[in-house]
Amino acid sequence: MTSNDLIEHPVTLHPRRSTAADEAVRERWSVDAIDALLNLPFNDLMWRAQQVHRQHFDANEVELATLLSVKTGGCPEDCGYCPQSVHYDTGVKAEKLMASGEVRAAAEAARQAGATRFCMGAAWRAPKDRDIDAVAELVRTVKDVGLEACVTLGMLAEGQAERLRDAGLDYYNHNLDCAPDFYGEVISTRDYQDRLDTLGRVRDAGVKVCSGGIVGMGESRRHRAGLVAQLANLPEYPESVPINHLVKVEGTPLADQPDLDPFEWVRVIAAARITMPTARVRLSAGRQQQGDAVQALAFLAGANSVFYGDKLLVTGNPDVAADRTLFKRLGIVSRAGIPGVSGR
Repeated sequence: MTSNDLIEHPVTLHPRRSTAADEAVRERWSVDAIDALLNLPFNDLMWRAQQVHRQHFDANEVELATLLSVKTGGCPEDCGYCPQSVHYDTGVKAEKLMASGEVRAAAEAARQAGATRFCMGAAWRAPKDRDIDAVAELVRTVKDVGLEACVTLGMLAEGQAERLRDAGLDYYNHNLDCAPDFYGEVISTRDYQDRLDTLGRVRDAGVKVCSGGIVGMGESRRHRAGLVAQLANLPEYPESVPINHLVKVEGTPLADQPDLDPFEWVRVIAAARITMPTARVRLSAGRQQQGDAVQALAFLAGANSVFYGDKLLVTGNPDVAADRTLFKRLGIVSRAGIPGVSGR
């Protein structure tokens, strides 16, 4: 199912990091090859994904990550799915960056609940240098609590990733969102290359990459193959790959988007697992709407990370008690052990 063909609608990747040795080892995935994966009979796709998953991970272990909006609303971008954009009337009000004491309290609560990674999101198009200083302090706070630290702040300029790295940042999240040939249907205020450039700066700083996308925005199955191809064919594919299912928020352009077949979400998770075998594939936004049975299929497809807690930025998420119950029913344990949930 692999191919050495170039991916369709190529975008110039960040010129550094990739070496001849890397290219000799890495499989290259064409859009056609991933489209063929997504079109396999569902059981065959699950079987392939599960085989790959078990080669690299404990199939019954999950990473728990908690996401906190540390600076909500007021974003100048026009991402059609986002309730934090200033372009849409969604009831989300712009707020200032949270203080380190508030973040510490949230991080300590997340650690007590069993999370091992703490992710902080700020609704900026691109942070200013003074913003980086403030976020660096929050990163140090999270690390002091004993958690891995991840932030998503928008586009980074040269030198900013290094400053976050020096504060102890483990991961930087910057999603590609969708395939390059669908991007203009969702966002007009930045280019696809802008996103790739930020991922390159993060890599060059030695910070791990968290990058994925969203399904259910009106894209075709082939568009979903294009998204996975972009991620899998980065000079180094992301260590974490969040697969979001669109959460439709009234007031956004995508609020009336028809529901996507939930099996399509699972198929993308399986394709991500097969094409990025050592990545943590994360169930992210929209998990609450899928129900327990679909989530169980997602774990079977190779997902081994979830956002854990009752809120993702400004949208809902299954609460901690519901997740613990589901994990117990499925025989799933966390990397660090979930308090109150017995192991296998």
